[in-house]
Amino acid sequence: MRLEVNGTAHDLYVESDMPLLWVLRDELGITGPKYGCGIAQCGACTVHIAGQAVRSCQIPASAVWGPVKTIEALGTPGALHPVQAAWIEHQVAQCGYCQSGQIMQAVDLLSKNPDPSDADIDAALAGNLCRCGTYPRVRLAVKTAAATLRGA
Repeated sequence: MRLEVNGTAHDLYVESDMPLLWVLRDELGITGPKYGCGIAQCGACTVHIAGQAVRSCQIPASAVWGPVKTIEALGTPGALHPVQAAWIEHQVAQCGYCQSGQIMQAVDLLSKNPDPSDADIDAALAGNLCRCGTYPRVRLAVKTAAATLRGA
């Protein structure tokens, strides 16, 4: 099967039902998406497929419908994406395990809603669990990134 991941086409010889997360981590060595729960409840494995945030642990490789983007491909060469920069500015990460999924979900939110309210942020990121409880900093970072992206 052929998958485009982070702008590069890959010819892969894997079982069609292998979860995308395993393809990314085990076959391609892309470790940004994390294995968390394995049942799409924690969000640690969040990636984008055709611009949409999805849980890669539950998508069979054969069901991928478009280009895959992981956190490794956010931003541009030499420059962080505004969400990544806001995460650093507000020191969101504590243990950091959930952060790639949180960031990918936040990027998806801001692509659809450039000026989210606290309730919008909470609803969009509700499926991304953080054991460390950094939710107030996540919300602040999303608002900062939104302002940056709007040019405010």
